[in-house]
Amino acid sequence: MSTAPRHSRSSAPPAPLPKADVGPLTLAVFAGEELVVHALPHEGRVSIGRSSDNDIWINHPSVSRRHAVLHLDPPLRLEDLGGANGTYLRSARAPVAAGEETHPLRPISRQTVEIAVGDSITLGTAMLAVRRDPGAAAAGQPLVPARGAGAGIVVGAPVMHALHEQATLISRSLISVLLLGETGVGKEVFARAIHDSSPRASRPFLALHCAALSESLLESELFGHEKGAFTGATEARPGLFESAAGGTVFLDEVGELPPSTQVKLLRVIEARQVLRVGGRAPRSIDVRFVSATNRDLEAEVARGAFRQDLFFRLNGVALTIPPLRERVEEIGPLAETFAIGACRLMDRPRPPRLSAAVRSALERYAWPGNVRELRHVIERAVVLCAGEALLLEHLPDKLRAGGELGPRPGAAGAAGGARASHGDAGVADLAGGASGAARERQRLDAEARERERIIAALEACAGNQTHAAAQLGISRRTLINRIEAFRLPRPRKRG
Repeated sequence: MSTAPRHSRSSAPPAPLPKADVGPLTLAVFAGEELVVHALPHEGRVSIGRSSDNDIWINHPSVSRRHAVLHLDPPLRLEDLGGANGTYLRSARAPVAAGEETHPLRPISRQTVEIAVGDSITLGTAMLAVRRDPGAAAAGQPLVPARGAGAGIVVGAPVMHALHEQATLISRSLISVLLLGETGVGKEVFARAIHDSSPRASRPFLALHCAALSESLLESELFGHEKGAFTGATEARPGLFESAAGGTVFLDEVGELPPSTQVKLLRVIEARQVLRVGGRAPRSIDVRFVSATNRDLEAEVARGAFRQDLFFRLNGVALTIPPLRERVEEIGPLAETFAIGACRLMDRPRPPRLSAAVRSALERYAWPGNVRELRHVIERAVVLCAGEALLLEHLPDKLRAGGELGPRPGAAGAAGGARASHGDAGVADLAGGASGAARERQRLDAEARERERIIAALEACAGNQTHAAAQLGISRRTLINRIEAFRLPRPRKRG
């Protein structure tokens, strides 16, 4: 898949898609601030819409109850079912008009069109992209080398260099490690770095999310069972702890463990033995424990919610990973790393560069969701951007608020349609001497962006049209006119 040269003015249809087998694939769905990735079958069709009886359910007001169908038998095809808020396709195979930054947005109305892996699909204001299954793709190589860091880790802040050097020294021993820090700072990535730099690097790394560990899961999955231990146990099976022999067990969200589970885990850590369900003799295990939590475990111990003896066992060495807002030097390199990874999954040969305005906006933002939130933002931006650079218009409104923006809805020309880099020029002025087809593409782009801003403002204001209009910088009457023009469902005030 190749991108048409920037100087092309051609209005020819996109190049034909290859007919090769397309699986295994996933569908990334960006609705509001949420990212959900769905595994796709190798063949057949999947329905997409707001109704819960769809194969892929998108619970977003801009998506119709039955909006579209994705046909997976080669070649990939997208069928629009006549959604009220429209279906649009932005393909990297389409030519770019002169002076344009991104590939055109193409409306799909009750049509079935061929698509490629990595094309950007818009249903209402929800963005979708078919991607390669990361489990089957060649991913995970370190993209930014770092002194003392494991594979795939970006290290730029001095505090993180010091932390990684400390972790490298710790990794050579068997002492238990407790990783502390806010949600999304990269505790699991850090745990993998400790494993990868340890003598156990060639053995398994087992990550367990403690919030999901129930009594039955502990007994049958972690400890294993003997043949005949319960109905359906037709053969003996080792548990996960045994399967990780010689490796590292990572206990994520360890502060979420219920008291009964804490007792059983304590016995395993103390004795380094497990007793299979239905077994008579314990079995020794050789694993190294690394734990992580965003809770204050000492405070949890003080109020009786976490066992003190288990805390002492886990807290051989405690390392606190600082939030991303304190590691500004790493934001740009991390964003570039995530863009490369997203493009790899979307079969895009070259990742878009970060424009100066985007880099500045990323570095100004507080990142309450830390590295995980940054990754979602960049993946979403890559889906929206089919050009050579990530622009402010590809970022969520909350990041653009403090940066350079295009005209407010209601400005002269095609309200809100001009790109940030063109100041307050209307679409008609921006087009200049462009052809009628180019102006139509710009109009569609402008409408799509304005529709997204309106829905985002209504959601942020809980359906209050007066407040949403004030946030958008337009009158309430103008907002109502836009809602009707875009055939958006009239919101009901909530709360």
